[in-house]
Amino acid sequence: MMIFPIYATGLMTGLSLIVAIGAQNAFVMRQGLRKEHLFAVCLACALSDAALIALGVSSFRRIAALLPSLDPVMRYAGAAFLVCYGTGSFFSALRSSGALEAGGGRSSSLGQTLAACLALTWLNPHVYLDTVVLLGTISTRFPDRQFSFAAGAMTGSFLFFFSLGYGASLLGPIFAKPISWRVLETLVAFTMWMVAFKLLSEA
Repeated sequence: MMIFPIYATGLMTGLSLIVAIGAQNAFVMRQGLRKEHLFAVCLACALSDAALIALGVSSFRRIAALLPSLDPVMRYAGAAFLVCYGTGSFFSALRSSGALEAGGGRSSSLGQTLAACLALTWLNPHVYLDTVVLLGTISTRFPDRQFSFAAGAMTGSFLFFFSLGYGASLLGPIFAKPISWRVLETLVAFTMWMVAFKLLSEA
């Protein structure tokens, strides 16, 4: 049975974590600006996220039950990572002078594009912390209601990647300006700090 408040919590938590700009998100934006294999790229990213979320939500509680000390360790480690990540984004916002470059480079085949997309997704250690560890840890706050939380987080992934990809053509002129990246990185920093505070406050 779907519990809407828990679904909404999963949706907002998933969106808060995934919004952080990284190589994967920049790749999706570039594909959107180029209008090249966009649906396949968005779908690959969203399905990858869904698989990792399902793994974290379904397995983390069992692992924590076998290793009781794991939950607080991962909670504090996750919070520490988020604080550091947010701090990095904040300083990046202060120092950054770059902008998103949509053009340039040759067109790639669908296979080449998906290979690059999946590599950016599955070879990024941060994605495992976000989806498996952090979302898995937070889902343990809702005993027997993890399905609703996971469904919300998965919905957030699909909404984010398809909105990012297909909205990129509208965002392109905005993110051609370095100031836009600074504003976004600042928002990312405060989002990461808020999630870290929530993790610590629920300990």
